[in-house]
Amino acid sequence: MSVFERIPVGKTSDDVAHQIEALVLEGILRVGEQLPSERDLAIETGVSRPVVREAILLLENRKILRRQQGGGTYVNDIIGQVFSDPIVELLGHHKKATVDYLEYRREIESVATGFAAERATKSDRELLEKIIEKMKQAHQAANFDVEAQVDVEFHSLIGEMTHNLVLMHTLRSCYRLLSEGIIKNREQLYDTGGRQALFEQHMNIANAILQGNKDAAIKASRFHIDYILKRSAHVAMQLERERIAGLRNKQRS
Repeated sequence: MSVFERIPVGKTSDDVAHQIEALVLEGILRVGEQLPSERDLAIETGVSRPVVREAILLLENRKILRRQQGGGTYVNDIIGQVFSDPIVELLGHHKKATVDYLEYRREIESVATGFAAERATKSDRELLEKIIEKMKQAHQAANFDVEAQVDVEFHSLIGEMTHNLVLMHTLRSCYRLLSEGIIKNREQLYDTGGRQALFEQHMNIANAILQGNKDAAIKASRFHIDYILKRSAHVAMQLERERIAGLRNKQRS
């Protein structure tokens, strides 16, 4: 089923470009996704190939689309990062940054989760149920890599379910710090026995959203991040104790 709609007769390349822009802005077309060929786009939108070609060129000039060597037109990276590269590097090297990052997430995600519970459509809920199923399978298989990936998908979808464009794109950019390994607390949390607790917390958030219970969704969201904050502090303390004990052992050997 195509996400593109037919353009009324007499419309121009600007109208085709506007439709593609809207699909990108709403998160329907995601960064890195390939568009249909010019021929297929022309058929789906009901305009000529030259009009489609001109629309794509307009969006290339606006840095929304990019042509890849070897063929194909793709959605460009329009999300970017909340932080500049130097700040991202500093965040990856300072422990306090993890705490500040989680505090930020706690506040913004609680708002997003509340909106999601209020505004979720039938299709939103169907998507959430699919991600929950993926999360269950990854958890049962004890596959950390997949769990971590689905974790980001889960929270990103909640951002989409707010139907607030600013919240959605802000959260997507924020989660890049996780998916690109800048914030590394998840590995430690999973390795130290937090897998089951985190899984249950995700289920509680999802169930509250599916039930349309705004207050429960906000509460579950804040509890989730508060748990990660406390667990991260505990893990950091344990690692520091082990480091000190290791130095003593090495010195006395």
